[in-house]
Amino acid sequence: MFTPETIALRVPATDWEEAVRAAGQLLVANGAAEPRYIDGMIRTVRELGPYIVIAPGVALPHARPEEGALREGYALVTLAQPVTFGNPDNDPVQVVIAFCAPDASAHLESLRVLAKYLERTDFVPRLLAAKSAEEVLLYLATDAQN
Repeated sequence: MFTPETIALRVPATDWEEAVRAAGQLLVANGAAEPRYIDGMIRTVRELGPYIVIAPGVALPHARPEEGALREGYALVTLAQPVTFGNPDNDPVQVVIAFCAPDASAHLESLRVLAKYLERTDFVPRLLAAKSAEEVLLYLATDAQN
């Protein structure tokens, strides 16, 4: 699901757009999405609002498959400082998990997998405390076995 190349820790971002772009760049660099997918993620938030902030401190930006998703992909970014997306219940955000999927079925499966992680009360604190991508991967791998 994640690799060291799709995880970036303590990324500086001055606003939600920079946070989404940082995560989107990881999807593009990993070959999961075209650059236009990043614009699609931002457009989605502008048009539909901050519904992607689905838990306290966590945003899941994504766009429609036809906006440049090449294959299933995930990118995880922790932010150096929290940013506001405009969600009164779950702002500010410090963890951004962008994802893309080539079709609706894979999109729903991606959400199901991510929801399992978000159920854990230690998920966000563990990510924010991580000192390396490898530490995040170890935590996620351990969590997947439970």
